[in-house]
Amino acid sequence: METINARSTLDAPATSAGYAGQPPIERRRKLSAAALAVANRKIGSAYSPIVIAGAVRIVDFVTLSAIGIALYFGYVVPISGFHWAYLAAISGMTATAVICFQAADIYDVQLFRGRLQQMTRMISSWTLVFLLFIGASFAAKLGNEISRLWLAAFFLAGLAALVIGRMILRSLVRGWARQGRLDRRTIIVGADESGEQLVRALKVQDDSDIEVLGVFDDRNDDRAMDSCAGSPKLGKVDDIVEFARRTRVDLVLFALPISAETRILEMLKKLWVLPVDIRLSAHTNKLRFRPRSYAYLGEVPTLAVFEAPVTDWDLVMKWLFDHVVGFLILMLALPVMALVALAVRLDSPGPVLFRQKRFGFNNERIDVFKFRSMYHEHADPLATKVVTRNDSRVTRVGRFIRKTSLDELPQLFNVVFKSNLSLVGPRPHAVQSKLQSRLFDEAVDGYFARHRVKPGITGWAQINGWRGEVDTDEKIQKRVEYDLHYIENWSVLFDFYILLKTPLALMTKNENAY
Repeated sequence: METINARSTLDAPATSAGYAGQPPIERRRKLSAAALAVANRKIGSAYSPIVIAGAVRIVDFVTLSAIGIALYFGYVVPISGFHWAYLAAISGMTATAVICFQAADIYDVQLFRGRLQQMTRMISSWTLVFLLFIGASFAAKLGNEISRLWLAAFFLAGLAALVIGRMILRSLVRGWARQGRLDRRTIIVGADESGEQLVRALKVQDDSDIEVLGVFDDRNDDRAMDSCAGSPKLGKVDDIVEFARRTRVDLVLFALPISAETRILEMLKKLWVLPVDIRLSAHTNKLRFRPRSYAYLGEVPTLAVFEAPVTDWDLVMKWLFDHVVGFLILMLALPVMALVALAVRLDSPGPVLFRQKRFGFNNERIDVFKFRSMYHEHADPLATKVVTRNDSRVTRVGRFIRKTSLDELPQLFNVVFKSNLSLVGPRPHAVQSKLQSRLFDEAVDGYFARHRVKPGITGWAQINGWRGEVDTDEKIQKRVEYDLHYIENWSVLFDFYILLKTPLALMTKNENAY
């Protein structure tokens, strides 16, 4: 279907006002040449070591179980008939194998890169499992009832599958490492002697997954260095937010002493809006806490301040929820969407779909699809003018689909096919959305913290009545408040609850939707 497109202004000059006759231009903070050089390097998205290790555990269990069952049905069943005890034994042996692998630290992503140490631990653990099984069957006087040929075949075939699997995994992990997908891209705050000690301590560690991109510091006196242990100074603390939105940053690490409380708090107020881990380094701290109080980066002790929301397996669960449930909803909604498309086409000339630039995850600019609700000649792709009650730009069909939120249904395509929206999350606002001539981020402190997770079609704020026109400080503040509550308390069940409540909220809490 034909769409209206809003032209991107990402690389425009850093000003919020456009030239005469042109749409407003988005503001961007200027970065130093060193910071741009780092930000412009091509880098892929990160792969979670926790998810990789978990997936390997699952593959091990499924592969070994499949081998044992296949050998059982292929050899034992034709001779001795079917017995459930064998299947129970296979499940027990494979579960025990995974536990033994875990105890031997085989599921460490750093170990996946090696060969000899990984193989010796795995062979030893797999052999131990069979020795335990033989010992248990002997103690239970079941030795004569177990096929020795099946047992030997299971041991050898399982071992061969494990060895081949680890060789494939080693190749994959080494490739991901070369691409930087397993590195924790880290920036250091503090370009002084303490920062240099921290950078050196991180770099000296063998098999470390920490990649230090550079250091940031506000000071311009003799204490601030141009580089720390070979890592360049990239700019001031105010530049970190813009830098982290141009390239992938996984960790912000403060090299400042814990005693510098006021400076740290001032910086945290600027940085907490980012979807990254933020930690305080304790490598020079004379006040020592109990070891369990620290989170270690190799041998470097750190204190966690903020953690990125929805990571690792939570991110996998949310992705599955969005795509599986989103696809089912899309299939059910297709007849309704066809009727709305027909009504929009018959009501006024112009395209059926409208495409608008909005804020996505970490302030990424995304194209969001909607059914066109305005007259084509009054299209406002950047939402520079708020839609109000009885707005003359809105068509007859547009009033109905905006009131009922049917105009949002095409965003299911964003969820299922483009993956830049979630079913549930903070609603994405247009990049030029304003409250009384002020952009939203100017009107509300911490507004961009909403973008620490992927935006959604519906959200916690919407089902609580905070949707539609934003014409007062309270309305945008409440949206941000409810969105932050959602981010801090996210779970799949919470998403499911919000999704179920959305139809009722659309019918009863739509007084602000025009």
